[in-house]
Amino acid sequence: MVAEVISAGFAYPMLAEKLKGKLSDCRFVGVEPKSCASMGKGKYFYDYGDTGKQTPMLKMKSLGCEFVAPPLHAGGLRYHGIAPSLAFLHQKGLIESKSFDQVTIFKAAQVFAESEGVVVAPESAHAVASAIAEAKRCKKERKEETIVFNLSGQGLLDLKGYEDFLDGRLKEKVTN
Repeated sequence: MVAEVISAGFAYPMLAEKLKGKLSDCRFVGVEPKSCASMGKGKYFYDYGDTGKQTPMLKMKSLGCEFVAPPLHAGGLRYHGIAPSLAFLHQKGLIESKSFDQVTIFKAAQVFAESEGVVVAPESAHAVASAIAEAKRCKKERKEETIVFNLSGQGLLDLKGYEDFLDGRLKEKVTN
């Protein structure tokens, strides 16, 4: 079983079951934008929660509070750090991280919309892309696994991103 993690409320109860030994073969994967991979590329340290350095410092995986995300369609995933609890779990090796570029996530969202009839938010499209990658891995390895992911939102407020993707204006690599 693989749980594509976006929401603590969704994944942490399953993680608690794993820590009790009930889901020993379960993996947890946090998915994020490749150009803003705070979980995968960030450092684990005390950092401010905002660029103005007005919030209390939090121990998190962070790209640094002065990091400015490039202009990309990733919904709410352009933040320089991750939640302290998620950072701790990732640091302890209980949660893996994966990252995808924006074109890949919109391709996955398109496949999902065509097959399921739901236009997902870019945040959810990251989980969809990872779930598709896991399904392809299982097929290649001839393994049967249950893949669970959190569909956290619809993408009707992100239609401009979909328009840009469908018109070929989104690029895989984004620079600041």
